[in-house]
Amino acid sequence: MRKRWALLPLLLLFVTACRDSNGAGPRIPDVVVDEQINVNSQLFPMLRQDGGYAYIPGGYKGLLVVRQNAGQYYAFERACPYDPTASCSEIKVDASNLFIVDDCCGSQFNLQGEVTGGPAVYGLRQYQTALMGSVLYIKN
Repeated sequence: MRKRWALLPLLLLFVTACRDSNGAGPRIPDVVVDEQINVNSQLFPMLRQDGGYAYIPGGYKGLLVVRQNAGQYYAFERACPYDPTASCSEIKVDASNLFIVDDCCGSQFNLQGEVTGGPAVYGLRQYQTALMGSVLYIKN
């Protein structure tokens, strides 16, 4: 029985190593995210309509805030999960305003951050959001 428990840490290490080395490329570096914005500010006019978005500083390569509706906002890391350390890796909303794309690797994501095409296999890194009045708090 003791031998089984002794192997548990080794098994967990193996599972973790496999998860990080499955061809998804380098991990997005962990950084502290603690931002707040006023969604009614003149700086973010697109956040006043559903499907609107704004780019703000923060995170590893910046943040993309997307409004789903008046009470729900998503905040995503702008580094593409396929190869976040590439100098050209930076997601943006496509000119059609219908999806998110990384022009560097060609990965595409819907406005909820899920993969819809390209080499990326993981969705966008999403941060927690909380709306209090007109202030949106973004944290990890």
